[in-house]
Amino acid sequence: MAGVWVYAEVTSDGGVDTAALEILTKARTLGGELAAVALGPGASAAAGRLGEHGAATVYASDDEVFADYVAQPAAHALHHLVEKHAPELILFATNYDSRDIAGRLSAKTGSPLMSNATDLLGLDRARTAVAGGATLVDVALEGSPRLVLVRPKSFKAEPSGGAAELVPVDVDVPGELRLAKRVERHEAAASGPRLEDAGVVLAGGRGLGEAGNFKLLDELASLIPNAAVGATRAVVDAGWVPYAYQIGQTGKAVKPDVYIAAGISGATQHIVGMKGAKRVVAINKDDDAPIFQMADFGVVGDALKVLEQLIDEVRSRTGGAP
Repeated sequence: MAGVWVYAEVTSDGGVDTAALEILTKARTLGGELAAVALGPGASAAAGRLGEHGAATVYASDDEVFADYVAQPAAHALHHLVEKHAPELILFATNYDSRDIAGRLSAKTGSPLMSNATDLLGLDRARTAVAGGATLVDVALEGSPRLVLVRPKSFKAEPSGGAAELVPVDVDVPGELRLAKRVERHEAAASGPRLEDAGVVLAGGRGLGEAGNFKLLDELASLIPNAAVGATRAVVDAGWVPYAYQIGQTGKAVKPDVYIAAGISGATQHIVGMKGAKRVVAINKDDDAPIFQMADFGVVGDALKVLEQLIDEVRSRTGGAP
């Protein structure tokens, strides 16, 4: 069956990666049959939400092999489905697991894989941003099927009220594809909104001086409703904060109402991840920092002192309550 497929990562409780719902929303406008592929525990339970966002069909397997072993079983099952149903276009979210699976499927099918798409212009064309987001490039898609990795937050997830037909996936995964096994999982403690869903993002860079100074951003976030803390790749690589904080080309994309950049110079790799913010506030002691070129409001000064003053001001106006 020809059409458009979206690979959807799921959680064991039937939760769905938000990026997959965003892609389904856009894929509804491309025409043709729309389907989702969900593999691993919780896949069948996720069919309802996938259907609500446009999938007419959900190919699903709850087999734990897809959660226990990295990428290879999922790529194998997806290739089996491709050979059977021949979709025209398969869309993946640009995250770690989906990128791995998409790359392996590209090798199996011989189809080129386009990465970091920011828009879908049709079944055979997509758009991406280059030069730090300064230039948009339209790309002609080739191959059978055409394969595209879509950047999260490129579209807004909106349900359409539909329902999906659940089609069980029964694929034998051979032993040679059960090599890279997940042996341990760590769930990061979370408080407040997810970074990519926050209305206010407080991001820190090397200008904060040391890891301990991120406590200022944490304190300020606790005083502001729907606020979350992020960071640049440089401070993540330095071990100051976990990777989950990283915003940019190799991290998360955010589109908050307000983005406060504290001690961030504004490298193009970082700008790619936050240029969709409605309002940008920059705090940097270097008045020539590139971040000021895109800021709606800029403060030239020591980021630590400015943050301390900002915390005091917010406390005085709110009484310390978010």
